[in-house]
Amino acid sequence: MAERTGAARVGIVCGSRSDFSVMEKAVEMLGRLEVPCELHAISAHRAPDLLFRFVAGAEGRGIRIFIAGAGGAAHLPGVVAAKTILPVIGVPIPTGVSGGLDSLLSIVQMPKGIPVATVAIGGAENAALLAAEILALSDPALRDRLRAFREAQTHGIEDDESNANLRAEP
Repeated sequence: MAERTGAARVGIVCGSRSDFSVMEKAVEMLGRLEVPCELHAISAHRAPDLLFRFVAGAEGRGIRIFIAGAGGAAHLPGVVAAKTILPVIGVPIPTGVSGGLDSLLSIVQMPKGIPVATVAIGGAENAALLAAEILALSDPALRDRLRAFREAQTHGIEDDESNANLRAEP
């Protein structure tokens, strides 16, 4: 389990430790934005009771949103969403079967009444940003950090030498 200091606000879960290489990117992004999080590997298939306890205790630990990464059958985000009313963002993990397209389709095809927001295959950074944006609705300081992140991102592109001619005045 990876954890940031302070009470975690984002619960990140994936099906196995082999998914950590993707999901740790969400931990890193949330760290840049100073959003405490926790990362766990809990299989929806091999340890469903452990997953249910993790989700059931989340609000009491301060969790306000989940990011769930899954590959293959990709049931994890849907199972988490079925057990909570907190927002769930699914991250399709790239697989050897079809590069992760199977994971994407599994996550995005949730039944009516159990929504899971879904990002691109391997898109853990965007999942973290979306989670932060949701949390920022009630956190002005986080909103300011997100604005600063976006501005820095824009300046990084503007400062790129390949865009120098776009900045030049006629």
